[in-house]
Amino acid sequence: MTELKTLSTPASVDSAPRARIHPAWLVAGVGFITLLGAAGFRSVPSVLMDPLHEEFGWSHGTIGAAVSLNLLLYGLISPFAAALMDRFGIRRVVACALIAVAAGSGLTVYMSQPWHLILTWGLLVGVGVGSMSMPFVATITGRWFVRQRGLVTGVLTAAGATGQLIFLPLVSAVAHAHGWRLPSLIVAGAALAVVPLVLLFIRDYPSDVGATAYGAEPDSLVGVRVQAPFGALRALTVLGTIARRPGFWLLAGGFAVCGASTNGLVGTHFVSAAHDHGMPPTAAASLLAVIGIFDVAGTIASGWLTDRVDPRYLLIGYYTLRGLSLLILPALLGPDTRPSLWMFIIFYGLDWVATVPPTVTLCRELFGNDGPVAFGWVFASHQIGSAVAATGAGVIRDLHGNYDLAWYIAGALCGIAAVMSAVIRRAPRPA
Repeated sequence: MTELKTLSTPASVDSAPRARIHPAWLVAGVGFITLLGAAGFRSVPSVLMDPLHEEFGWSHGTIGAAVSLNLLLYGLISPFAAALMDRFGIRRVVACALIAVAAGSGLTVYMSQPWHLILTWGLLVGVGVGSMSMPFVATITGRWFVRQRGLVTGVLTAAGATGQLIFLPLVSAVAHAHGWRLPSLIVAGAALAVVPLVLLFIRDYPSDVGATAYGAEPDSLVGVRVQAPFGALRALTVLGTIARRPGFWLLAGGFAVCGASTNGLVGTHFVSAAHDHGMPPTAAASLLAVIGIFDVAGTIASGWLTDRVDPRYLLIGYYTLRGLSLLILPALLGPDTRPSLWMFIIFYGLDWVATVPPTVTLCRELFGNDGPVAFGWVFASHQIGSAVAATGAGVIRDLHGNYDLAWYIAGALCGIAAVMSAVIRRAPRPA
C-alpha cells in the first residue's frame, strides 16, 4: 500500500492543474489588444485633418464636426454597449464593433462629400470605438476577476495610452509619405485582424468554459452567466435606477471634472497655451507625448493600489494633487522646458487616467451586476466634461487673450471633485 501510494503521488502532482494559465488572463490579453487598437482608431482622424483639408478644401470646422461626433459617440454609446454585452455577449458586440470600425475607415477612400466623412469617421468609427471603451474594461474585470481586479483594470485602461503612442507616429509618417488613404486602409485591416482573436479566445463568462472567476471561491456567483432580458433598453433602465442613488451623481460629477481637466483642457489646449508663452508648438506637442508615456505607468500603479487602498482615498488624492498642479501651471509655462515644467508633465502623466481603476471599483461595489452599465454612464459624463472644457477654455482664451482663468477654474473644480469623492458611502462588505 505504501509503495502504491508513493508511486501515485508524482502522477497526481503532474496531473494537477496548477501549471495551467487561468482563462481569465487569456481574455484579458485579447481585451488589451482590442483596446489598444480602439484607442489608435479613435485618435487617427486628428492626424488626417490637414491632408483632408488640402485635398478636398473642406474647412477645419467641417472636418472637426466628424471628429466631434466621433468623440461624442465614444462616450454616449458606452452604457448601451455594456448593456448589449450583458444581453448578447462580449464576443458578438466587440466583433461587430471592430467590423464597424473597419467599414468606417475603409470606406473613406471612396468619399467625395463632407457628409461621407461624418458618416464614416464620425458615425461608424464612433460607434465602433465607443463599444470598446472603458465599460468593456469594467465588463471583463467584473466577470473574470476577483483577485487582482484593480491591477487588471489599470493595465487594460493603460492600453488606451499605449494605442495612441503606437498608432499616431505610424499614421502620421505613413500619411506624410503616402497620403491619407493608406493609413485609413491600415486601420481597417488592423480592426479586421483582431476579429478572429476575439471570436476564438474571448468567452463571455468563466462558467462558459467550466471555470470560476480568477480568485473567486468555487461557489461564488461571480462569473456565472446571467441572462439580461432588456438588451439596449437595459442601459436606460439601469440609469433610471442608479439616478436615485447619490453615489452615482458623486462619481459622475467627479469623472466629469476628470474629463474636463485632462482631454478637454490639457489634451486640447496645452499646445496652444504653451505657444502663447513662447514655446514652439513642436516642443509642446512632444511634452504631450511624454504625458502619454507616464500615463501607462500611472494607470497600472493606480490599479495595483486600488486592490490595497480604499478607492475613495485614491480619488481624493488624485483630484487634490491634480488641482494644485493646475493652479501653478501658468507660472511654469515659458519658452523653455524648465525642470519645474518637466515635473508637471511627469506628474500629470502619472495622474492622467489614474482615476479609472478606483472609479470602476466603486461602480462595481455600489451597483453590483449593474456596475459595468453604471460605469458606462459615468464615463459618458467624462466625455461631456471634456466637450464643455474644450469649448469653454477656447472662449476664455478669446476673451482674455490667455488661458490662465481656465487653469484656475479647472484647479478649483478638481478640489470640488475631491470633496465629492470623500462623501461617497461605500456599500457594506459581506462577512
